[in-house]
Amino acid sequence: MSRTTAPAPVDRKDDAATSSHGLSHGLKQRHLSMIALGGVIGAGLFVGSGAGIAAAGPSIVVAYALSGLLVMLVMRMLGEMSAANPASGSFSVHAERAIGPWAGFTAGWSFWFLLCVAVGLEGIGAAKIMTGWFPGTPEWAWVALFMVVFCGTNLAAVKNFGEFEFWFAALKVGAIVLFLGIGVLAIVGVLPGTDSPGAANLTGDGGFFPHGSEGLIVGLLASVFAYGGLETVTIAAAESEHPVKGVATAVRTAMWRIALFYIGSMAVIVTLVPWDDKAVVEKGPYVATLDHLGIPAAGQIMNVVVLVALLSAMNANIYGASRMACSLVAREQGPKALGRTFGGVPRTAVLVSSVFGFVCVLLSYWRPEDVFIWLLNTIGAIILVVWFFIAVSQLVLRRRTEREAPEKLVVKMWAYPVLTWVALAGMAAIFFLMAREEGTRVQLYATGGLTVVLAVIGFALQKVRQGRASQDA
Repeated sequence: MSRTTAPAPVDRKDDAATSSHGLSHGLKQRHLSMIALGGVIGAGLFVGSGAGIAAAGPSIVVAYALSGLLVMLVMRMLGEMSAANPASGSFSVHAERAIGPWAGFTAGWSFWFLLCVAVGLEGIGAAKIMTGWFPGTPEWAWVALFMVVFCGTNLAAVKNFGEFEFWFAALKVGAIVLFLGIGVLAIVGVLPGTDSPGAANLTGDGGFFPHGSEGLIVGLLASVFAYGGLETVTIAAAESEHPVKGVATAVRTAMWRIALFYIGSMAVIVTLVPWDDKAVVEKGPYVATLDHLGIPAAGQIMNVVVLVALLSAMNANIYGASRMACSLVAREQGPKALGRTFGGVPRTAVLVSSVFGFVCVLLSYWRPEDVFIWLLNTIGAIILVVWFFIAVSQLVLRRRTEREAPEKLVVKMWAYPVLTWVALAGMAAIFFLMAREEGTRVQLYATGGLTVVLAVIGFALQKVRQGRASQDA
């Protein structure tokens, strides 16, 4: 067992650096569990995974398994720290406590930037689906509508956000479970009107590794970024009724479920459909599989699911961005106006995060060839930077917590510190692979540039604060 034998500590607020800063506690356990699942199950899985399958072939299953193992290690580390010290700033707070204020500043604002740009991208994707259903309507109008709806949702009480995300995530999870069920029936040959494909699609047409190790590497890089989004649950935990118990349970259950959904889905798809079928990329792997099986109206059904996935991600990312901004301001690492709460909700941060997301959408129309592409490249590897801060923070805080308050370790990282170092080595390997691949090299450099700029600003602010503290002393 990874838990201590001591009873779980009573939930309590920490000092000013880690408290929830006047936020409400309206989220229930069922909300947290679904936020953990819904935050990571998005269009990247339903649609974007097609490019990974085209590059890696059947070995995409191995790619998702490897990246899934890395994500499980990262989430276990984050779960350990968040259960010991729940905070709306999550890994940003942990990085500040473990490494220094500059690290919390860098991790927090880079993640805020990632979420805001992602809100814009998801809005664009959802608008494209709507214009397909309603030809002649402008995309920007749909994006504006979605922004208003989810900005309004996040301006209201946090329980409203929780309810929206609960039902959105429930629909996505239900769709994947149904897909897996249909797929397994087809694989064993008991689905009416279908014959079992056996291993023909796994071993034929180039074999299990049709493009060799290079194809596997491309698939691995694509799969790593598809897992991003799990971190939101540790941000939300600070606003739950029982933060310690909530985050511990949500992290434990989410990890194996997401591994099942992601790896299981890829295994079903490449077993049933030839990996080089153009429909896998053009229509998306889920639609291509259902069409291949002759499921009626598969395309429209999956379009509804993808739309829900995009809207759910918009909702969750506005929430996560606003809470991260609020936490940073409370630690004197951002404009004070962003940290104001009204009725337990940081409404100014919600508005600013939503507006920034909408500006990203406008840039996709005004400057699609330069500014918007730069934004996309900049966020390309931010999630890896965040994971790096999480791993380093856990190495430091685990020893400190064992020494100062061991009863707080209700969730423990497996085989500490060995697996933490294994995770860091895995991240270093992915950075190296990104530098090798022409398609990801630009993203790595752009993200690296943003990270360095934020680190320099954060370090300068840290020195200023230290200077003021010494003068006051």
